Amino acid sequence: MISLRQHAVSIAAIFLALAVGVVLGSHTLAGEMISGLRSDKSDLNNQVDELTARNDRLTEQLESADRFIAGSAARILNGTLVDRSVVVLTTPDADPADIDGVSNALRTAGATLTGRIALTESFVDAGEGDRMRSTLTNIVPAGGQLNTGAVDQGSLAGDLLGLALLQDPATNNPRSTPEELSLILETLRGGDFLTYADPPTRPAQLAVVITGNGVESDTGQGATIARFTAALRARAAGTVLAGRPGAAEGNAPIATVRAQAPLATTVTTVDNIDRETGRVTTTLALTEQLTGGAGRYGTGPTATSLTLVAMPR
Repeated sequence: MISLRQHAVSIAAIFLALAVGVVLGSHTLAGEMISGLRSDKSDLNNQVDELTARNDRLTEQLESADRFIAGSAARILNGTLVDRSVVVLTTPDADPADIDGVSNALRTAGATLTGRIALTESFVDAGEGDRMRSTLTNIVPAGGQLNTGAVDQGSLAGDLLGLALLQDPATNNPRSTPEELSLILETLRGGDFLTYADPPTRPAQLAVVITGNGVESDTGQGATIARFTAALRARAAGTVLAGRPGAAEGNAPIATVRAQAPLATTVTTVDNIDRETGRVTTTLALTEQLTGGAGRYGTGPTATSLTLVAMPR
């Protein structure tokens, strides 16, 4: 007959065995988990090393391509815009290096730059819309008439500056006098809507709008710049909107132009002017505009081609 003491000892032995099993099992499991984690870490480190090496190779290839384009720019662009005049307009987030790079490419192509105008934060601020519209409607050149469809601040500003800064494509004649052009620019500068060092002294045939990387969130600024550019295009022989890759994403200016069929088929866009390829493409794109064509160039998700070949002169 089993005594109570023997029964208690048996139960204790069972629990002791279970405890020993759990401890031994946990050590084995922990060891396997640690070994597995170490293996995963090693695999991930190898993947990171491979991706880093690949990124370095691609970066070097891109920089080599840039150096090649920079060295070939004179041969590619020479004479493509000879006897053509261009006005350059920049948005508040445009990078100075991009502005200088595009301006130099235009000069290399033989274009005459009639002026460089910088749009301010107030220009693209929706909160300044009423004040801006009031200012614009009070400085229309004599005999000039704004597009009745231009009601938002971007379209209205593009339409008015198109009248003042751009020649009539049909006649190549200016649509404003030097005095009217000066009054319009001085009034808008006085209202903190734009700035310039040397104001344009005469209207140009073509326009380039240089924007940045599209870093602004959903503020409506992308739509304002897109509509501004489209209104300029309606008054010009050709207009190109150029920026960095971020400008082709989300609600940024280039993305907005490309998402709207009427704009995408009239305004040429370039989304990689932080690279020499983009700066050369921006210049060549003006020649395409002169023939009535429009394209979407660069490396962004909605670009249709990296660049275009030189157009016939």
